[in-house]
Amino acid sequence: MVEYRIDRRSGIATYLQIVQQTKQALRLGLLEPGDRLPTAKEVVAATAINPNTVLKAYRELEREGLVEPRPGLGTFVRRSLARPGAAADSPLRAELADWADRARAAGLDREDVTALVASVLEERFGETATLSERGHEEDGENR
Repeated sequence: MVEYRIDRRSGIATYLQIVQQTKQALRLGLLEPGDRLPTAKEVVAATAINPNTVLKAYRELEREGLVEPRPGLGTFVRRSLARPGAAADSPLRAELADWADRARAAGLDREDVTALVASVLEERFGETATLSERGHEEDGENR
């Protein structure tokens, strides 16, 4: 089961952090079709966020066709986002971990690495709007 970590200083709406972390778990194969997500009550107990925030995140995941609620049972994964090259045990992940170790040894901190990776991703994949930027667009979100 996935355990959500909420960073209140990130500037990313809380519900989007849950959506992002769920999608990451789906991409890495940590969540698979049929798996149950934590209940809103469980997430609230672990993170001290508003239950409506959890429900908003789960509704967004449902809207995207990734999960489905089953009344009285919980919310379950409908489909995976995993690709063989992105699995938690893939050779690419091991190479990336080695690169991150080299970056740390070279004196880069987390923010330096994040900026470097983001710039390469933007260059290679053409992404212009980051999750952080989308999170700032949300209004009235409980953070």
